[in-house]
Amino acid sequence: MKSMHLRHFRILFVLIAMCVLSDAWAGRAEADDSEGPGSGASGGSDRPNVVMIISDDQAWTDYGFMGHEHIRTPRLDELAAQSLTFTRGYVPTSLCRPSLATMISGLYPHHHGIVGNDPPWAGMDAGQRRPPHTAQPYLQSRIDYLRHIDAMTTLPDRLAPLGYRSLQTGKWWEGNFRRGGFDAGMTIGDMSRDGRHGDKGLAIGRQGIAEIDEFLDQSVNDHAPFFVWYAPFLPHTPHTPPQRLLDKYEPVAPSLSIAKYWAMCEWFDESCGAVLDSLQQRGLNDNTIVLYVCDNGWINRTDASRYAPRSKRSPNEGGIRTPIMVRWPGHVEPKMENDQMASSIDLVPTVLAAAGQDIPTELPGINLLDAAAVEGRNQLVGEIFDHDIRSQTDPAASLQYRWIIRDSMKLIDPSELMDDQSLQLYDLADDPHENHDLAAERPDLVESLSEALDQWWAPKTK
Repeated sequence: MKSMHLRHFRILFVLIAMCVLSDAWAGRAEADDSEGPGSGASGGSDRPNVVMIISDDQAWTDYGFMGHEHIRTPRLDELAAQSLTFTRGYVPTSLCRPSLATMISGLYPHHHGIVGNDPPWAGMDAGQRRPPHTAQPYLQSRIDYLRHIDAMTTLPDRLAPLGYRSLQTGKWWEGNFRRGGFDAGMTIGDMSRDGRHGDKGLAIGRQGIAEIDEFLDQSVNDHAPFFVWYAPFLPHTPHTPPQRLLDKYEPVAPSLSIAKYWAMCEWFDESCGAVLDSLQQRGLNDNTIVLYVCDNGWINRTDASRYAPRSKRSPNEGGIRTPIMVRWPGHVEPKMENDQMASSIDLVPTVLAAAGQDIPTELPGINLLDAAAVEGRNQLVGEIFDHDIRSQTDPAASLQYRWIIRDSMKLIDPSELMDDQSLQLYDLADDPHENHDLAAERPDLVESLSEALDQWWAPKTK
């Protein structure tokens, strides 16, 4: 009798053990499936990782794949060949702070409120020289201007509920990285200690990418999808390239200042290669979207490391045009798109759509991976503002120009702030560098494009 009970107990024990092992094997198989090839750090989620690479002060022509005769950018050439690459890409405004704010929000500057680099200070008069960045009351004015980032819904804010972790590196004007919704970052944002536009974050790229490597390792270990903001202070001044690169360009450049800028472009390219290599080394390529854009254009003067007219801060192609790339292996077919236009306002909608989210109605951009939406677009608009902002809350007070491109025709409309208020019209298909003004020859088109600008935004400057 005792042996019968013992036998039953043994049978029951074996059945329980088999159930436990079965559950364990099922759980392991489920985990193995979730961490299969291509998922990388996504932790069982189908959501892609996102890396946004942002150049700082570089002309749309200054890449190998865009046809520059001397500048070598092999890593970005390779990225362009692997991407849906829009050679007719644009930013709405040609100044770094408002341009970056558009990339992180998906909104036009007059919508998100950040329209220039430096806000007004008490007693400011038009044309007055800006005081030192740490002077009072200018310091307080800069702190007050952070109200706009605090009120903004950023891309990291939108990705966080989906399980994403976000890292800020490089250029960042909006105080501490956490104000932008980032979980980790380099910029402290102490306005009294060089926190104006990035402080410690500006070391990325120029001094390696250790912070990105560490963040990727942590994300992989935790199986968390991620967003990386890589906005190095490159090729931005100071133009201090490695001597090996300067030696390469000095013999072929028309001046030393041009040689330095060209060398900076290749140095930036090398830093982009380091980021792309870091993804590949961790097996993250297949499930990572890499986006590329430049914050604004740059035409280097021949006599100094400064920008020439009709580039940075201007409404001309030299200020607002940039290649825009989207790489997502297995999801995006590589293509060099030379006809259809893209804008930096499209970056946030594109990421959200790829993450399986509906595009919020308040975002004016399109999903660049939606071929029908891209094909259906025939115009882009934008706005240029003062470097030194005239009002904390009224974008129109700082407006210099509005611009619109419809197909190949471009209209530049100066505001009341500008001494020359002549409308300018160019055919970019035949005249990409805007040398021949057609406004007097095509008054009908000037009127039509002006009406379209007013339908978009018709402010009154003061």
